[in-house]
Amino acid sequence: MPILVELSPENEARLAAEALVRGIAPEQYAGKLLDDALTPPSTSKLTREGLYAMLKEVGEGWENRPTLPTSAFTRESFYENRT
Repeated sequence: MPILVELSPENEARLAAEALVRGIAPEQYAGKLLDDALTPPSTSKLTREGLYAMLKEVGEGWENRPTLPTSAFTRESFYENRT
């Protein structure tokens, strides 16, 4: 479907430069940008190895975290400064 889009001279120059770097016409590059922007995010599943790597990264440094008493997690402690 043809669509006419008005670009500022600066954005037109940026679009032309990026298209030139990729070796395609500015119209093709603009279409690719729109396709990428309108494509829903990937729903690929995380592999077991990927999950373990992510959990390991999240857990790094936890041995240096401060130890809090369980009394810090009472209902009253969350609302002690409210009136």
